Amino acid sequence: MNTKPLLSIITPTLGKFSPYWLEQLLRIEGDIEFILIYPPGVIPSEVNDPRVRTLISPYKGEMMQRFVGLLNARGTYLLALDYDDYAHPQIINMVSTYFSRFPESVILRLKKAVIDSQETERIKSDWEPIPDLEHMPVCQSYDKGKFEGLLEVPIAPLTASFKLSYLIFPFQKTGIHFENFNNIIWKTEAIQNGMPELSKATELLGIVTWIPRSGFDRLSGLFVQATLFAPDKIIGHWLSGHEQIRFISSDPALKAARFHVVSDFLLIKYFPQYPYFWSLFLSKAYALPRTIAKYLKMKLSPK
Repeated sequence: MNTKPLLSIITPTLGKFSPYWLEQLLRIEGDIEFILIYPPGVIPSEVNDPRVRTLISPYKGEMMQRFVGLLNARGTYLLALDYDDYAHPQIINMVSTYFSRFPESVILRLKKAVIDSQETERIKSDWEPIPDLEHMPVCQSYDKGKFEGLLEVPIAPLTASFKLSYLIFPFQKTGIHFENFNNIIWKTEAIQNGMPELSKATELLGIVTWIPRSGFDRLSGLFVQATLFAPDKIIGHWLSGHEQIRFISSDPALKAARFHVVSDFLLIKYFPQYPYFWSLFLSKAYALPRTIAKYLKMKLSPK
């Protein structure tokens, strides 16, 4: 593929995705490139579709695989999609229509359905038609999480004042915004401009670099917003209506322990001026003993 695609869909993988997932990924229509990033030592699966690009990360770990995928994306816009989640087959039409209408936007937050991994029929159900984004009304507020049309999404409230109450209730969200990176359409230019800064944040002492193996979802989403930050800035919209993303949820007890406090440290290291990051770091620090206990339990439990 020599021409610049409109959308890049990026998926880090160990090659353990199901044939059904791959089949559904390739059902997505239009001017798209699919980037599958493998860790070193894993033999990539052969995929017979010219839109698929296979990359090998130089190091193991979620962060490095995602980093390689993001830096190599050629699409004008990009979507990070995990290897067990699904996107609407006509997603490209939403991307084209939305950013033609709102060219200054950085993100389009899609309507996500959270589906239990055991609900096979629900996962494989037909998709509803995509909404008419060209004429969809814009709203500026919501009621208990409910809204119709395109809801304006402000940048994360990074300058929200730190309160002593955080010492008792470690983290309290401030208004509508988002933190995570996955399952959201991003303007590629904004991401690729922010990634070199993120790489600098991993530098500790001289040549010593610290790269967390997990937690890249929220780290990258908030880091990019910090590079773009202006108070009350509207960075895009949240789409209502029928689902366009299916997020497959498994039993939390079976998920690996995630040390988010590690990736949050990189946020306060690089952006110590933002109280919001300190609130996040404190909330995860409070949960650290529980996370360590889960990690040890999974390590010591018989396979």
